Order: sequence, then C-alpha cells, then structure tokens
Amino acid sequence: MKTIMVFWAALLSPLSALVCQENTVDFPVLRGPYLGQKPPDRTPEVFAPGIVSTGQYARDIAITPDGREIYFCVVLANYTFATILSTRETDGRWTEPEVMRHMEDTRFINLEPCISPDGKRFFFLSNRPETSNGETEGDEDIWVMDRTGNGWGEPYNLGAPVNTEDLEFFPSVTLDGTLYFTRAEKGSRINAIFRSRLSGGRYQTPERLPVQVNCGQSQFNAFVAPNESYVIVPVNGRKDSFGGTDYYAVYRNPDDSWSEPVNLGSPVNTAGGLEYSPAVSPDGKYFFFMSGRVIEKEKWPKELSHSFLKALHGMPGNGNPSIYWMDAKIIEDKRPVK
Repeated sequence: MKTIMVFWAALLSPLSALVCQENTVDFPVLRGPYLGQKPPDRTPEVFAPGIVSTGQYARDIAITPDGREIYFCVVLANYTFATILSTRETDGRWTEPEVMRHMEDTRFINLEPCISPDGKRFFFLSNRPETSNGETEGDEDIWVMDRTGNGWGEPYNLGAPVNTEDLEFFPSVTLDGTLYFTRAEKGSRINAIFRSRLSGGRYQTPERLPVQVNCGQSQFNAFVAPNESYVIVPVNGRKDSFGGTDYYAVYRNPDDSWSEPVNLGSPVNTAGGLEYSPAVSPDGKYFFFMSGRVIEKEKWPKELSHSFLKALHGMPGNGNPSIYWMDAKIIEDKRPVK
C-alpha cells in the first residue's frame, strides 16, 4: 500500500505544483461590462483572451440580464472533464473564473448554460443521475437551478416531457418561457431541434421544428432570440456550407412560419468546423460563438521553434475552440427582405 501511495504522490506532484503555481499568479484588475473588454465591431474577436479564451477547449457562454455574471465552459481530455466556470462583478471588479458550485464532481459533464431572460432560472446539460428517483446512472438531460439571492439553488432534472430516454441538450429560453433544445436518439448521430411551450408552469409535449430549422444532415445547439424572432442553428451537411458545421440564421414570422435558413457567412463561418455553440448577449448587442481557428498565416514564424510551440499551446488560435464575439447586427443584416 505504501508503494502505491508513493507512486501516486509522484504522479500527482507535478499537477499539484502547477495548481500552486497558477494560484500565485495575480489575476488582473478587470472593470466594466464584459470583463472590461473592448467592444468588437463586425469583425470577430477572441473574447477575453487569457481569461475566458486561454487556449484550452472553451465553449458555451451565458450572461445574466444585468451583465454582472458570466458563465462559460471548459473541456479537457476529450470530454473526460467538462464543466461550467463563472466570474462575477463584485465591488466594481471581476472575479477570477472558477468552477461554479454544483459543477465540481468529476464523474459528470456539465455544459451549455442558459439563463432565462428574467434571470430566475439557470438551465444546463448534465449527465448526472436523478438520485431522487433512485437512478444510479444518468444520460444527457436538461437540468435547472432556481435563483436564490446571489446564487443558484440545488440542481433538479427538468423531467418529462422534455427529458426522455433519448439525449436532450443545449437549452435556450424565450421571454415567455418557451424552451428550445436539441434531442438525439441514443446511438444516433442525427440531432434535431425541438420546442416546448410553457403553460400553467408546466412544459408541454415538445414539437419537432420544421425543415427550415432542421435543415441539414444534422443540426444542434440552437440559440433562440428572447422574442422568438429568430434562431441561430449550427447545421452540418448543407451544400452551401463553408465546411464542417456552420451557423445559420432562420427567421420566424408572426404566423409562426419560418424563413429559409441563411448561412451567416464569412467571417463567422470557416472551413475548420467546430462552430456549434451560439449565443447573443442579453442586451442584444453582441453575438458570441464558439469556433476552432488557427492564427493567421501572417503571424506564423518562418521556422518552427520549441518556444513558439509552447506559446501557441497556451493561447487562442491553436486549433482548440475559443469563444469569439462580434457586433450582433450581422443577424438582422442577414434577414431576408420581404
């Protein structure tokens, strides 16, 4: 037993040293909206480089209506670790991001945060079991936490009819509480977008949205505008794709019909793929999206070096997805003219 303990201590000591080293680095003073970042124009910019977008696999973002709390996700080791981090503005200064409460258990993945427009509910994806009914092994379901003061209450499974034996994920909520989400049959690679209306405080039987929204070989992770005037849908398998999965806008009409999907085009979509997590800030000003990009050729050195490789490993633009943001006017600019 002693030999085994010595082995694990030797294995974990570099990791422990790294954690201690990181804890000694002073976190910068960040003041102002959006972590004090300079607002972007119509050209996508990495959001909060070195803070949110660090070179790690970063995806998904949610912001409270008052703009004072930001949640985002980090994935490591091929989804062995996948969790939600948070930072908040306290006394005029943003706190260092940390794993949020209820998301620390390494046995489960927790991703895709969504805060309702009224700020009272926090939806997210988790594969934790629903222990209240004796479940010992969970699958991908939509979970919820209710606002309690400055924090969030205990997570609970949203339940039927939204959650089923299939996989449900990427919640997005409108002003009237309507829930948009993705569903995939177990063992299938085909995902589809569904919608469930809220009536009398209960979610109704979900409806699969029409072909204008479910418009490719597979589609997933749709963000719905709070007023339900459009959805941004990552779609795979369309002929007008830039490659891999692209972001498309589909516009909803007053009679609940939908426009044909519109590719958001360059510079949002790239040939590289990994574009499958959209969001718009609560104030409607900024479009956030996940994308896996490599730094521009103009910034490449003429020759590779170990120092360059080390530096690239720890910064956005190394091929891991980062969170980008830009002026959200691009969404209305793409709306078809009647």
